[in-house]
Amino acid sequence: MAERVFITGMGMITAIGDTVTANYNSLRQQQSGLGFTQYLDTMYQGVLPVAEVKHSSEALSEMAGVPHQPEYTRTTLLGLIAIQEALQQAGITQQLHTTPTGFVNSSTVGGMCDTEKVYFDIIDPEKHGDFLKYIDTLDCADCTQRIADKVGITEAVTTISTACSSSANALMYGARLIKQGVLRRVICGGTEALTRFTLNGFNSLKNVDKQPCRPFDHQRNGLNLGEGAAYLVLESESLVRENGSQVLAELSGYCNSNEAFHPTAPSPEGDGAYAAMSQALAMSGRSLQDVQYVNVHGTATWSNDLSEGKALERLFGDQVPPFSSTKPFTGHTLAAAGAIEAIYSVLAIQHQVVFPNLNFSEKMEELSIMPETRLLEQYPVQTVISNSFGFGGNNASLVISKYEG
Repeated sequence: MAERVFITGMGMITAIGDTVTANYNSLRQQQSGLGFTQYLDTMYQGVLPVAEVKHSSEALSEMAGVPHQPEYTRTTLLGLIAIQEALQQAGITQQLHTTPTGFVNSSTVGGMCDTEKVYFDIIDPEKHGDFLKYIDTLDCADCTQRIADKVGITEAVTTISTACSSSANALMYGARLIKQGVLRRVICGGTEALTRFTLNGFNSLKNVDKQPCRPFDHQRNGLNLGEGAAYLVLESESLVRENGSQVLAELSGYCNSNEAFHPTAPSPEGDGAYAAMSQALAMSGRSLQDVQYVNVHGTATWSNDLSEGKALERLFGDQVPPFSSTKPFTGHTLAAAGAIEAIYSVLAIQHQVVFPNLNFSEKMEELSIMPETRLLEQYPVQTVISNSFGFGGNNASLVISKYEG
């Protein structure tokens, strides 16, 4: 029988907190991380709100325990801070070599946050040296390898880049490695820094709101970008029992579906989202009635929220459980979003809460459902579906369940 997969450690840094605890406190206090950038050199500074981590790259270097050098890009630094917390919580900082450990990282921008600053130097022969100092960091795998080298992971290291579902897919891949007996422990997640490229790109698609985003609102007008990193330590059931690891939750089900409807738009009826959620739930062995909360992808774009809402109605009928998007807190962190929201799902189970969908005021005409706008406390959360849907129809759903022993 395939091994069950348990979550034994978590670490994160986002615009609402430098640690998992700080993030949880901001969620409870309904404090959004959205504002205007201090560190990104952009023509949209003071125009387009973003959810930026509240530290300079120099400060992040100190927090990560590495020198401030070109090879440690902001993307890498965010990842290092988050993974060190995850390892510490799991109690395995000194045990990486006693148990073979894998690392499945994800990013969409890689070191672009820093290489784009010197991009035009390539046409100036006198400045080639500045450009060449950064060029190797552009590859998304560069941050993966540097993080692995710093924390001492040598067994299996790989990078996934599937747009906004990247770190959810990283968690799936890590779980599959465990279930197939390839590894007994895998650290999975993603890291993403804000860049001019992504801000300009999404703005050119007319997908960025000049106000704080409003997921599932009739007046929604686009997303707000964010940055951050998050990692979860996955361990097999046998390793948990051998080491007496503290289990935070179980990754009980998962599914990736690709509807191939359009390069950037989902199916209007939510075909891909429905397939991902229903098959992930079937894998988990849980029923529709067992789901108490859905952390939706909820980007506040016109097409995503309509498609995801339709999928929720198709799956749950007239019994849709409380659902909310936490992106008004963190912004859309792209490759890191799936891991960040997986941690929020674990926190919902641990603390028996449902987090509110900020900025909602008007129900969508096309749907019969509305997101949860209040902080629900002492709510019996046993199972959560966490959705991450990317461009190209790359839909990922995770089912995270309370550990029953």
